[in-house]
Amino acid sequence: MYVIAGASGNTGRIIANTLLDAGKTVKVISRNAEHVADLVAKGATAAIGNLNDAAFLTAAFKGAKAVYTLIPPTWQVTNWRQYQTETGFAIASAVQAAGVPYVVNLSSQGAHLEEGAGPISGLFYVETMLNSIPGLNVKHLRAGFFMQNFLAFTGMIKHLNLYGSSLKPDLKIPIVHARDIAAVAAEELLALDFTGNSVRFVAGAADVTMAEATSILGKAIGNPDLPYVQFSQEDELQGALKNGLPLTIAEGYRDLYHALNDGNYQDGFERNDQNTTPTSLQWFAEHEFGQAYGAAQ
Repeated sequence: MYVIAGASGNTGRIIANTLLDAGKTVKVISRNAEHVADLVAKGATAAIGNLNDAAFLTAAFKGAKAVYTLIPPTWQVTNWRQYQTETGFAIASAVQAAGVPYVVNLSSQGAHLEEGAGPISGLFYVETMLNSIPGLNVKHLRAGFFMQNFLAFTGMIKHLNLYGSSLKPDLKIPIVHARDIAAVAAEELLALDFTGNSVRFVAGAADVTMAEATSILGKAIGNPDLPYVQFSQEDELQGALKNGLPLTIAEGYRDLYHALNDGNYQDGFERNDQNTTPTSLQWFAEHEFGQAYGAAQ
């Protein structure tokens, strides 16, 4: 049996469907039964509860051959690091108590940074907790910058006629589609040929600068001259707060982007055939971003 956490999300739903298509026994975890009803109709078993509930997770993980884990994003917290730590501790405790032999864990590029990278440094501690479980075989998927992150900026682009952040315009970073992360996770879960604790980067089709990304997005919406503007960290923080982002999350992104600009965020990453995935930013821009932009208010 496979257990998939966050089964209603961008990666979990695809993973669950892939495993079901392969004829595997799948249990899906969600806080809302309606959100995984399609997976249940396809043959999955649902476990409805919260990922910060160790007792619930221990029961859900019992008998599992492998578990897919992640810390879901949330905008409803006052202390992002505390949320990550508590959820990670509940997951790790349940994995150990249930005797799960394999875990594929969604992490992030930069998770080697113990401090200074905002929410990504929180994932350092999640990786550490899982790595400390005796006998557990765990593969950490260190994903690049999600293409889906750009969807949050359709309003900015529509109303200000620019895309901006505090990231350097010429900084090349791996940009990846969530479906490619899900495909890699499903591949690892079906193979289960890893031992001990190890890392696999998931890096998208190419490393792209924010200036290049802005041009690609602009062309997809009929605005090929759309400019990229680098904001100061303080201006970006205040803009995020003005738009309703909680302070803990706005500060987390400020620290994350600072770590990216600093250069050591990408230590240990070198693009190769194994970490390169097929979906290009051009495809995302034309097939998903353009539609979201058209629907933005």
